[in-house]
Amino acid sequence: MAGLRQRLATWSASLPSLPGSFLKQLFRPAPEAAPVTLTQRRLYILPTRHGLIFALMLLVMLLGAINYANSMGFVLTFLLGSLAVVSILHTWRNMAQLTVSAGKSAPVFAGQAARFQVCLDNAGNIPRYAIGLSIAKDAAGFTDVAPRHVAFLEFSLPATRRGLLHAPSFSLFSTFPLGLLRTWSHLNLNMNCLVYPRPAADSLPLPVTQSQTGQGLKHGEGHDDFSGLRTYHSGDSLRHVAWKAVAREQGMLTKQFSGEAQQELWLDWDLLPGMEAEARLSRLTRWVLDADAAAQRYGLRLPGRVLHPATGAEQRRQCLEALALFGL
Repeated sequence: MAGLRQRLATWSASLPSLPGSFLKQLFRPAPEAAPVTLTQRRLYILPTRHGLIFALMLLVMLLGAINYANSMGFVLTFLLGSLAVVSILHTWRNMAQLTVSAGKSAPVFAGQAARFQVCLDNAGNIPRYAIGLSIAKDAAGFTDVAPRHVAFLEFSLPATRRGLLHAPSFSLFSTFPLGLLRTWSHLNLNMNCLVYPRPAADSLPLPVTQSQTGQGLKHGEGHDDFSGLRTYHSGDSLRHVAWKAVAREQGMLTKQFSGEAQQELWLDWDLLPGMEAEARLSRLTRWVLDADAAAQRYGLRLPGRVLHPATGAEQRRQCLEALALFGL
């Protein structure tokens, strides 16, 4: 008996959550790959609050026309009612056959706002007006889409943690042309935004640079005496590329000069002992930004991954991406 009572209590406790769970599955689909075409199966339409008030007004006008046998009252009532019925088609058609896809989301640092872009492609011959995007019942923006054109809508979310930030489900809606009806579609596109670690607020000095060895380089400055060729590394100056060797299909080679010593800066995980993982990542992020701003040649060492020294935007992106996804 005790076991039966426990099962009945568990079953009864789960009953209140069933409607909410069902509605969540019905109106919030699982993440899907873009693009998505808004067919009739994906569009819902219902009267707005103004539409309900308009319907109530028509009912009062109809009762008045019947009570007073007023032919002009009948004409006006049926005319307004016809406009409302015709607007159903126009409201639905304003969003039908739109193709929705995910736009680009630029990486941000933790603590900033991540911006997600939604692309609306109108392949038809009719313009689409006042297409809105809402998240959690809050409108994020509106746009018009010209025939055979593409428009964009954006929404932002706070990026509180590093890693991949997944965009939540959202709704596209429209009340065009009269505002009496609202058509909408729930979407959950597979959109992600890369969130870099928050840079440390205080700026410690960069680690000591090291001269590159093992490639026949000497200490000192100078670019006068040619000393040989080596394999091209990402970040090498294009002025030092041996283009004649490239023309002879010998691959990308970089000219070396005596007196040239390339200073390499290593941003190493082990240089920050005693710090928590997130604090180390924050410090390394600050060092990456400082080294990039100083145009220094730098590399990154993390447990299980090494990025060799280089310069430029691509090196900065790779290092920040490695820090953002570390351990995830």
